[in-house]
Amino acid sequence: MELTAITLRTLFMYLFVFLILRMMGKREIGKLSVFDLVISIMIAEIAVIAIEVPSRSLLSAAAPMAVLVLLQLVVSNITLKNRKLRLWFEGKPSVIISQGNLNWKEMKRQRYSLDDLMMQLRENKIDHVGDVELAVLESSGKLSVIPAEKKIPEQPAADIGQRPRIRYGLLPLPLIMDGVIQDDSLERIGKNRFWLKQALRREGIKDYKQVAFCSLDHKGRLYINRRK
Repeated sequence: MELTAITLRTLFMYLFVFLILRMMGKREIGKLSVFDLVISIMIAEIAVIAIEVPSRSLLSAAAPMAVLVLLQLVVSNITLKNRKLRLWFEGKPSVIISQGNLNWKEMKRQRYSLDDLMMQLRENKIDHVGDVELAVLESSGKLSVIPAEKKIPEQPAADIGQRPRIRYGLLPLPLIMDGVIQDDSLERIGKNRFWLKQALRREGIKDYKQVAFCSLDHKGRLYINRRK
């Protein structure tokens, strides 16, 4: 009788956990942020307790799991519209290698060892740090690598209508996110809001609040996605 109860509870918890993870989004299946990982671990622990303790009602296990899912959905919706909160919950990407040079200070801050670095470089089919133009440790723990290429010769100071070229940095560089101008990104490329406003006007956009996302790659190409 007890074995049958455990089997039925296991089946129920499997279906219930599967359902709530689907509600949390496909992102949960891939690389998790720290916040999402904590939520997932807690859900799994509660499910295990519900299976191992038949005397405990399923409702007492389902209720806290539902609260966790609700919390995750609320936080996800809020951070989707607020980049500062999103960075606080998920963390910022960290530059580990720039122009073939290791960023030891950032590696120490992230507790990221040379063994970790070399393993992930090999996964990207790179065996020499000097062959890396840019390596960024994403908030998910994945290392994004851009191999070194031939350097683009420096160009004279560009006027407003000329596209700047960026060689190193977090690419693509966000200039507008959720209708908010990223002034720190403009500072990196030596531009200001006036330059961005002129660039948007050439695309037929009069107000930056009409833009959901605007980014700039290392070749100076603007990507603009308008709000709908």
